[in-house]
Amino acid sequence: MHPMTIANLQSAFAGESQAHMRYLIFADKADKDQFPNVGRLFRAIAWAEQLHATSHFMALRNEVGGAEPRAGAGFGLGPTAQNLAIAIEGEEFEVAEMYPAYHTVAELQEEKGAARTMDWAWQAEKTHAALYKLAKDAVESGGDYDMDVVNVCSRCGHTVAGDAPDRCPICGAKADSYRAF
Repeated sequence: MHPMTIANLQSAFAGESQAHMRYLIFADKADKDQFPNVGRLFRAIAWAEQLHATSHFMALRNEVGGAEPRAGAGFGLGPTAQNLAIAIEGEEFEVAEMYPAYHTVAELQEEKGAARTMDWAWQAEKTHAALYKLAKDAVESGGDYDMDVVNVCSRCGHTVAGDAPDRCPICGAKADSYRAF
């Protein structure tokens, strides 16, 4: 694998791993702030970020050795609306800057597995940003996010409030591949 693609995957792995943990912390805070649906949304997307990190790691499975990845991350723990704003900022960075660049490099270097994991994460992050925006609007209006269930595709991390689609629009997985939260 080309060194630039390796470095990009390592950075993406680090960023997704941090997002996973940050969202679990934010979920606990949302629960304490009396927003149980927002807490559930954070937990669902935390699992999606774990899927992305795992996919990036598996793309690197034959690359043995140390790494010093650089990954930007939002820090701070505040009220739930602030935590949602931090999450939105991170998701939008991944959608607008990080994944388009990483995906393009992987494609130019003909690293098909890396390009796929980057693309799937990139597309799923779009759904995460949209869901967090809806949740933030609800919290800022004084209520919890109105949803019954959050479904996450276990192959790519596509996330939807409500019923799982018959087929994942990102990876094509069947509805039974979704995990409900």
